[in-house]
Amino acid sequence: MRCNGTPLLVVGLACWASVAAITPAAAARAEAAYTVGNYPVDATDKNAVVAKEKALADGQKAAFRSLLKRIVPVTAYKQISRLSGVNAASLISGVSVRSERNSSTEYIANLDFSFQPDAVRAALQSQGVPYVDSQAQPVTIIPVLSQGNPAEAKSDTGTWRAAWAGLDLDHTLTPVTLEALKPVIHNDTVKMLTSGDDSALRILSGEYNSERVVLAIFEPDLAAKKVLVTLAGRDAVGPLLLTRTYRVTDGDFAYTSQLAAIVALGVLEGRWKAISTAATTAAQTPATPAWSADGPASSQNGGEPVAFIVEFNSQSQWNDIRTQILDTPGVNDVSISTMTARSADVALQFPGGASALANAVGGRGLSLINVGSGWVLRPSN
Repeated sequence: MRCNGTPLLVVGLACWASVAAITPAAAARAEAAYTVGNYPVDATDKNAVVAKEKALADGQKAAFRSLLKRIVPVTAYKQISRLSGVNAASLISGVSVRSERNSSTEYIANLDFSFQPDAVRAALQSQGVPYVDSQAQPVTIIPVLSQGNPAEAKSDTGTWRAAWAGLDLDHTLTPVTLEALKPVIHNDTVKMLTSGDDSALRILSGEYNSERVVLAIFEPDLAAKKVLVTLAGRDAVGPLLLTRTYRVTDGDFAYTSQLAAIVALGVLEGRWKAISTAATTAAQTPATPAWSADGPASSQNGGEPVAFIVEFNSQSQWNDIRTQILDTPGVNDVSISTMTARSADVALQFPGGASALANAVGGRGLSLINVGSGWVLRPSN
């Protein structure tokens, strides 16, 4: 794992000190992140040989951009443009073929592009671009299909699972193992999980013998031409409950499934990068962070406990607010307790505490204010 060492950005190699001794296992997890696997390439030209050369050249550039999006924190994506002059081909250490086919003028393939870790790191460091390249502990993803009236959750063996299986699940920063929904996980457990009931996390953990299990629930609405996708469980960062809606165009559920799976994996990676970046910055800063000088000490995961009441006007608005909270980089260990028709008690961890969280959610259309008796979060408008 690498990131620039002083808040927020300092250009120069001196600040890129190692946080701790790198174990062989951690080093291996960092090396794995530099392979972009199962990457699709496609090119057409005057003959198959020229088409293949073009596909490889374009694929190297595109795979390098994909690698940068993988290891650079979302908050630093704008800085990726500093590497626009880097020759991706010079950073390649190998290319392997997963599948390929061609005609007299076209070449189509799925390839694994392996990049030289040290060379990529040097390029990032030379431009002062922060990055995280250490993989998290693997998480078990359970593709679930929920449909019917009343809705019934069952293990998906079709399009939704295929969308996940088509991703590069080994080299991502958050490695994924796909499993089936076990028969002992009933609808009631799924409902408990999606409503934020922590007891369901213990059930999942016990059944799959892992603390890191996430249900990826796919709920198609044919009449409305949309799909609701919910990630519920615990990943490498902590408890996770996130819902997104995707519109289905021309009845193409396969494309929608692929898009939703890509976004979901990006969410897992984003959470890992956010917490890793926060922890690295805190560890590399010589002085005690300003926010903890006169307040409670930060927890080991790089955050401080924050408790507040969320006020909303409808279940739909609550779902939107909950999504915004869970999708905020740095948010960890979210716990939702007492709920009424218009409010919910929320506790979580965030680097910098309540004041820092207020700044973070302000750009997401939310207002977190101290009303004297405690913190209250409401929609800004």
